[in-house]
Amino acid sequence: MSKEVFFSDDQFIISKTDTKGRITYCNALFVEMSGYSALELIAQPHSILRHSDMPKIIFKILWDELQAGREIFAFVKNKTKQGDYYWVIAFVTPSYDTKENVVEYFSVRRKPDVQTIKNIIEPLYKELLSLEKNGGLSASQNHLNSLLHKKGISYEQFIFSL
Repeated sequence: MSKEVFFSDDQFIISKTDTKGRITYCNALFVEMSGYSALELIAQPHSILRHSDMPKIIFKILWDELQAGREIFAFVKNKTKQGDYYWVIAFVTPSYDTKENVVEYFSVRRKPDVQTIKNIIEPLYKELLSLEKNGGLSASQNHLNSLLHKKGISYEQFIFSL
């Protein structure tokens, strides 16, 4: 059975990826939390940490925003090499070269509020995942868009409100 692993409030998990999502840099906490060695992580797709409890719509939103040149915040449940998991609130931003071309993505993750995860994010993600399993990505996206529309806020505003 998998267990949740934690890092402290004053620590940050940091990584960089190329524009295809392959890891090009990871700090010591990233390595420690993932359970992989730095050599096992470098050049691997960041999805090596993707937990099966994560709805695909969250990653679609993340990639859509990044490819549009915008930064984004998202709650993410990652899996470790050993099959355990940990939650993060990720801030991901594009990095540009001198000609303003996106050349990589930089992500800083911190420990999210436990009650926010338990009371809001886990139930929402469970619902979105169920919709994806039964109706595909569009069902999940439609539901999330409907929830946001009812609240009169954007995805970004929703994340910032938590």
